[in-house]
Parts: sequence; structure tokens; C-alpha cells
Amino acid sequence: MTRSKSRTAVPQGSRIALARINPDASHGVGGKAEARARLKRELERLRELQYLLYADNSRAVLVVLQAIDAGGKDGTIRNVMSGLNPSGCVVTSFKVPNAEELSHDYLWRVHRAVPPKGTVGVFNRSHYEDVLAVRVHKLVPRPVWAKRYSQINEFERMLSENGVAIVKFFLHIDKREQARRLRARIADPTRNWKFSEGDIAERKLWGAYLEAFEDAINKTHTPWAPWHVVPANKKWYRDWAVARALVELMESLKLRYPKPAADPSKIVIR
Repeated sequence: MTRSKSRTAVPQGSRIALARINPDASHGVGGKAEARARLKRELERLRELQYLLYADNSRAVLVVLQAIDAGGKDGTIRNVMSGLNPSGCVVTSFKVPNAEELSHDYLWRVHRAVPPKGTVGVFNRSHYEDVLAVRVHKLVPRPVWAKRYSQINEFERMLSENGVAIVKFFLHIDKREQARRLRARIADPTRNWKFSEGDIAERKLWGAYLEAFEDAINKTHTPWAPWHVVPANKKWYRDWAVARALVELMESLKLRYPKPAADPSKIVIR
């Protein structure tokens, strides 16, 4: 079977403009049924690769998910990462820093959560909040957050050089789709808890957030920690696109099963 290549990867050496990327795009995937069939195949391959990652035990995989509010981070984790063996997949959600975290540098809590070898780690939000929300809300002066792009690049380079394969996703929705999803949260009693009045306040900062996301992607898109911009208005396309990109990354690692301690052909079990 020939697998479609990811079309969401940001080309190396280029700069993206989010306004020119269509959040409704599905890049030739024919519709929900086709996407679900493709996703099923990718999840089967992901399970194989996760087992191989565990057996090889020389690399870790770090998946970074970023999006504007209601962009679909939780849904992506539920529909893509839940297909993995939970014993080898750790999801970390980064909230507002607590007192202990604030007493350290901004990367301290992130480094603690980096997955060990043989494991897939997923960041629901990440160190990028320190050049996104921190920037938009002016929580630190510009000279402070402006230095963080290069610091993040070096941090990710260090992880890469020490066996952590990194792939970063920006789940790209438009403002109308965000409004639809927020209304759905209000209408559904099982999802009311996910809505807060702060969501409305954050929505007013849409333009500032998109500018911050665009700068973050352009300034931290590197060969060792590449970005994917995933059109995410269509959840079925989003899920397949993330799974496809993750499969591509893991296949590129050239993982191998370790040699057995003894020659299996000479072992007799009576």
C-alpha cells in the first residue's frame, strides 16, 4: 500500500503566512469516510512503530500540540494518541505555571516532562506558551520574550542531539469555526465545564494570537524540530493529517529490534 505523504509540513527555509493557509483545506482527502479509513490504517502503523520504538529503546518521540482556544488539541489526543499503548505514551498538559514552576526558568517544567527513551510524549500546550500567551498578555517585557525563540531552538536542538525526535503541530482553525465550537460547548451539558468567560476575552485577542503563532512558527521551524500547520476546521482531516505526519517521523528514525541475547534457533523448550 502506498501511503500519502503529509502536506502539512512547513518547507524548510520558508516563512508561512497563516492568512494564506486555508483552515478548511483537506488536501485531496475525499471526505469523512475516506479520512476515517485512512486514519485507521495510520493508527495500525503507529501501534507497530510504537512497539518498535519501545524495543529499540534508543530514541524518544515528542509531539507538541499548539492551537488557539477550541482548536482541537484534546480531540486530536483522543482520536490519534489514544490508539497507542498507554504504557508507552505520556500526555502532559501545561496549565498556568504554579508557584514552584515560577521559581525556576520557564523551560524547567518542560524539560522535566520530556519523554524517556522508548516512549512517545505528547505536550498539550508547551514551552511555546512563553512566546504566545505571555507575549499577547504582556506578562513579561518584549526584550524578555523576544530572546526566547533562540533559547527554544537551542533547547530543542539539545533534545534532538540526545535522542528525542520532535514534531510540532499548529492546529489551524478560523474565527468562525472557533465560535461554532464555543457555542457547542455551551449547548452540550457534558461539555459546559470546558467553557469559561475567559474564552470570550481571549477571543477578542484573535489577531494578536495569530501574529504570535505566526512568529513562533517562523522563528522556531528547524530541521531538528519542524512545524506542521494542520488545517483543522474539519476534524476528520486534522486527525488523519497528524497521524500521517507522526508515522512519517517515526519511520524516518530507522528503528531496529535489538538482537536477542541467545540464538532462537538453538533454544529448545520442553
